[in-house]
Amino acid sequence: MFSMHIPHALRPGRLLRQDIKHLRQRYVSDWILFNQLVFASAVFVFFTNLLPGITFASDLYVLTGKQWGTIEVVLSTGLCGVIFALSLVECFLKVPFLPFMAWSLIHAGWMHLILALLNAHDWTMRYVTTFSTEVFSLLNSIIYFHKAVQELQRAHNDLSFAAFLYAIIGAIGTMLMAIFLSTAEKWRPLFHRYVRMGLAEYAAAISIIIFIGMPHMGELASLDRTTLHVSTSFKPSDASRSVFFVQFWHLPVAWIFAAIVPGFIITVLFFFDHEVSSIICTSDRYGTKKPGGFAWDVALLGITTALCGVLGIPPANGLLPQAPLHSESLMHTEKEETLISVDGEEKVEYREVRRVYEQRWSAFLHAGAILVFVSPPLQRVLGLTPTSVLAGLFMFMGEQSLSVNPILYRFFYLLTPASELPALPEDVKGYRGVHIYTVVQILVTLVIFIVTLTKAAPAFPVLIIILVPIRLLLMKKLWHRETLRFVDAWACRKGTPEDDKDLLAGGVNEKDGLHPRVAGVTLQTAGEQA
Repeated sequence: MFSMHIPHALRPGRLLRQDIKHLRQRYVSDWILFNQLVFASAVFVFFTNLLPGITFASDLYVLTGKQWGTIEVVLSTGLCGVIFALSLVECFLKVPFLPFMAWSLIHAGWMHLILALLNAHDWTMRYVTTFSTEVFSLLNSIIYFHKAVQELQRAHNDLSFAAFLYAIIGAIGTMLMAIFLSTAEKWRPLFHRYVRMGLAEYAAAISIIIFIGMPHMGELASLDRTTLHVSTSFKPSDASRSVFFVQFWHLPVAWIFAAIVPGFIITVLFFFDHEVSSIICTSDRYGTKKPGGFAWDVALLGITTALCGVLGIPPANGLLPQAPLHSESLMHTEKEETLISVDGEEKVEYREVRRVYEQRWSAFLHAGAILVFVSPPLQRVLGLTPTSVLAGLFMFMGEQSLSVNPILYRFFYLLTPASELPALPEDVKGYRGVHIYTVVQILVTLVIFIVTLTKAAPAFPVLIIILVPIRLLLMKKLWHRETLRFVDAWACRKGTPEDDKDLLAGGVNEKDGLHPRVAGVTLQTAGEQA
């Protein structure tokens, strides 16, 4: 049984006060750092947030009875993005849609605030391991690829056969060119170093621009094409509305209380999505140094969610979690100074480490740019984007997300002859347990993905949450403890559940007996070497 001791967890507001203190400490330094990689990251995240958002807007326009459309999604994404950049620490019933949804989001807002005040991060995410976060990350990758397939299916229904074939070429071309250019820093000695850096940092943007322009050249210009649906005026999508404000008080009291149910579902979805994305972005892989602010982030998320409800626009969180992709785009190599002892003498040793630039500029710039694109002239520019390019962008985002997931490298181990597999720690008795663990993760992810395609889709966060007790209480009976120690680890703290059990049993020295391996990083490194 795992320990339930949580220090100070029941002191309401403790984490909020701590996060506000951290925010004051780091705020100025977050604005000092600005360079070409930060700007390139802002451009990359601009495209990966805005274009998919517009795609979802076309779905929302139909599903909400023309109440929410492109203008609402772009406004919400930009407005909430700017607020977060400035403040972040790291139905079929005949009921008025907008007032009911406004109350749903208002309820979700105060529920977020309660979670922040009650230090929910401590007594929920404390027990999450990389087993769950890796499944969540793989689920995101599959969703990206699935959205690409959906876009191509729509193209097949709307276009001539020749135009559809080009749409496939455009989608695959967008993805492959972006992947190819992202490796430019390895092209040495070709081109100047700054040229290679520019190509790698702006890979997605360059590829998108090229394949937006290509259909207008030569004989391709005669082909029909489907482009993003955009708004042509700064007005709500619903013609009966003139301003972005909902008179939410004009709703029967019974429906106000009924809105608590969808508000609770939204809260569960947003809280888990944000917490897990934050855990992934602050993992050892990214080498973050500055303190985070889980409680402050959740409180801020609650405020922006309620604000979106009052304005009559969809909440910005929960479309697709691009935070890990944002972190990947800010990765760089730097030299770290460490002291080592040689023959009793301390010497300075320099080693190269990979970490992210911790700053606010990339988040602020991309969100600000999205907010600017609510203007009708710029909306028309976005309307030139073929949906095939969007499909290619989805595939590129899926590839980027999948390429850093440890499940991928362990899947490669399944395809590797036993004689070619890297050596395991002495206590791990063969790869059989590792392989079964990997297959279980993949099968669980596929089951959850299938659920997202049904009417039960809003419940998928609950399924991922259920994985936590399954991992801690059931899987320890099915796998050897050293195998679990090798493939899994706590997501928010050092060590593994098996280390904690050893501490409770007195079998490991608390100071230096924890296994230093962090699940995923070791496997990824081994996979890259293989």
